[in-house]
Amino acid sequence: MGARPVVLVIAGSDSSGGAGIVRDLQTLAAFGIEALCALTAVTAQSDARVVSVHHVPPQSVRAQIHCALEARTVAAIKIGMLGTRATVNAVADCLARHAAPPIVLDPVLLSSSGGVLLDEEGRAAMRARLFPLTTVLTPNIPEAMSLCGVAHAGGAPFDPEALIAQARALRALGARAVLLKGGHARGPESRDLLLDEPGEPQWLSAPRLAARCRGTGCALSSAIAASLAGGASVEAACRGAKRYVHSLITQDPHVR
Repeated sequence: MGARPVVLVIAGSDSSGGAGIVRDLQTLAAFGIEALCALTAVTAQSDARVVSVHHVPPQSVRAQIHCALEARTVAAIKIGMLGTRATVNAVADCLARHAAPPIVLDPVLLSSSGGVLLDEEGRAAMRARLFPLTTVLTPNIPEAMSLCGVAHAGGAPFDPEALIAQARALRALGARAVLLKGGHARGPESRDLLLDEPGEPQWLSAPRLAARCRGTGCALSSAIAASLAGGASVEAACRGAKRYVHSLITQDPHVR
């Protein structure tokens, strides 16, 4: 039996276990993937609120990434919460110095309860420095609108043309592919938009489930990274990740 692929997760912790690096590691284990990690922040939060955030010093984040990449051959990288511009720059510095494998970037801007997890300076640095290194960018609708400088109206009707325009704007900043998650829209289906190169926009659909969810963005991006580490194409990885998250919401009460 050959060695299992390895994924490096760069993300923050969640003391409730519902999201963050705990959810990432659970997902990678479900896919039979080994994980390395670089912790960017320690958060105290529950399903309802973020109580506190301790940002790991950027030099420590940098050292964690360097040691992980020296220790093992990494087949994919998943990036989650970064928290500050300094941490964004530290991660970008590290990855620009290595022959990085496929990178999945989940642009964590807000917690599910509404707490700000990356300020405007950090968002600008992410667009400028990490998007060009990214294989798959996985924003939800509010994140995509924020990154594009568009005001967000909660629970807005599904607007495919607006989503396509936002995905194209984000791809123009350097990401190879954008998977724009449609969970925040209304309608009987949750429709995600995949914009890959070269190709036309593709819609990934599943029945919308009546559930309040935390950690699904972490699970989705980690599942994509797991499949890319195993050699899957971007489209196959995204479709498989959506199926995994749909099954997770259906079967795991801790996601609700």
